[in-house]
Amino acid sequence: MPPETDHPDTDERQADKDDEQKKDGKDAKDEKDGKDGKDGKKDKKPSPLANPKVRIGLIVAGVVLLVGGIVWFVHYWDRGRFQQETNDAYLDADQVAIAPKVPGYVDQVLVADNQTVAVGQPLVKIDEHDVLARHDQALAQVAQGLAGIAQIEAQIHQQQAQIALSRATLSGAEQTARHAQSEVDRYAPLEAQGAQTAEQLESMRQQRDQAVSQVAADRAQRDAALRQIDTLKAQIGVTEAQVEQARAQARQAEDDLKSTLVRSSIAGRVGDRTVRVGQYVQPGTRMMSVVPVADVYLVANFKETQIGLMRVGQPATIEVDALSGVTLHGEVDSFAPGTGAQFALLPPQNATGNFTKVVQRVPVRIHVDADDEARKVLLPGLSVEVTVDTLGTKEEHEQAVRDSKREKDQRSAAHDAEVRRDRQDHPAGPGQ
Repeated sequence: MPPETDHPDTDERQADKDDEQKKDGKDAKDEKDGKDGKDGKKDKKPSPLANPKVRIGLIVAGVVLLVGGIVWFVHYWDRGRFQQETNDAYLDADQVAIAPKVPGYVDQVLVADNQTVAVGQPLVKIDEHDVLARHDQALAQVAQGLAGIAQIEAQIHQQQAQIALSRATLSGAEQTARHAQSEVDRYAPLEAQGAQTAEQLESMRQQRDQAVSQVAADRAQRDAALRQIDTLKAQIGVTEAQVEQARAQARQAEDDLKSTLVRSSIAGRVGDRTVRVGQYVQPGTRMMSVVPVADVYLVANFKETQIGLMRVGQPATIEVDALSGVTLHGEVDSFAPGTGAQFALLPPQNATGNFTKVVQRVPVRIHVDADDEARKVLLPGLSVEVTVDTLGTKEEHEQAVRDSKREKDQRSAAHDAEVRRDRQDHPAGPGQ
């Protein structure tokens, strides 16, 4: 069988096919190379940092930020760290609760809610009939006491006349007793001689004894009349004391009568008015409050870590939420004698149970300097942000730091010297 030979047409078709594949591959490669060249051109676009203006701008911005940071740090270190700020601050005022002094029914309410009142202005009128009755009763007791004193004084005059009569009677009785004694003395010798009978002498002696007894009785009556004067004078003293008591009750009733008209003790504005006409009030019943809005002050509760450099008289900057954009000024007036926790209704007992340290706050009273227009808005209870400038105590703080450092260095030097002396006095032995 003859060997197989390649067909001429088949070889020609195969060659054409290979040429087409090579051509297609070359075109694809050229397209790919063109695309890669285009993308490469895009990647080689100049960076913004290559622009000198951009680089200068960034350098200037960096220098400005650096200078600003340095300025801020210098300002903070030199002044900012001495500005103590808090928003735990509220306006306050020494308001007065208005209460009656005497009980009774409210007859008139002479002020309205939120009304401005002056010192001594009438606020409430209480019915005064009961007080008038007590006043008249006290005056009647005074008149009764004075009449009793006059009666006793009349009795004293009458008793003085009785004393004079008793003295006269006593004088007559003494004369009769002396005469009777003289008769007995004269007739006794005669009776002994028999010139006078014994019966007559005995009768004379009986008359003498009766006269002596009458003298004693008259003398006792005179003494009783004299003591009656002292008794009447003592009764005058008791009655005078009763009169003074009645007069005191009358004065008290007069004061109560004046107190039926309740007046304002301070100037301010009426608030929390709860009293109404016809209401029965007892002494101490809260009827309303008078708030001295013209004397509003600020209470700022600073942390205990902020008050180390605060002193009375330091300036303060005040921003009231109700006055947006307005800055007020003031100064530190005083410090509370303890933290707010110490004056709480239930103060914490840190000595019991587990303990967690909590930063305490100290109420600081600040006087507010404001004009009349601003004070129309300043009311107790408004929220405030306050900043106290403690720069004035900077030197004191720095001196305290230096003193503390010097004391620490002295303690360290003394300890080192003690250690050296101990080593000299007790040198180390062999093997140590």
